[in-house]
Amino acid sequence: MLPKDVIDLMKNLGVFPVVIGTVDAQANQHITFITWIYPVNENTLRFAVSSKAKTSENIRETGKVAIQIFAPDKSLTCYGNAKEIISKIEGVPFDVSVFELKIDKVENSLFPGSTITGTIPFAHTGKILKMAELDEKVMSAVRGE
Repeated sequence: MLPKDVIDLMKNLGVFPVVIGTVDAQANQHITFITWIYPVNENTLRFAVSSKAKTSENIRETGKVAIQIFAPDKSLTCYGNAKEIISKIEGVPFDVSVFELKIDKVENSLFPGSTITGTIPFAHTGKILKMAELDEKVMSAVRGE
């Protein structure tokens, strides 16, 4: 399942950029970028997404999720089924839902002779203080605090 060094890195960074893929009931695929994600343990990831986003709709329809994690020397794809555990986080100015992914399989997606040199570079732009406050509110709910 998820290696300890990846779990520790994700916990230490707070917001952690990943790519998430979902599928709807008609087998249409959808991929997007999220940063509100937290490793509960080696078999479980919790993440938050706008409640009205296509990602949220797809998870409610099928539960099928793949999450791509990029970390130093690793590109891991986590496959499994997710369910909504919080429909709306209180105190957030727009509807944000929390989902929990039970990981069925983790694959190393690196090809021979390649490596990843770090995480996805990510920074807020605009009202940085407000974004940091939003991140903390959302991540607190994702962590189950």
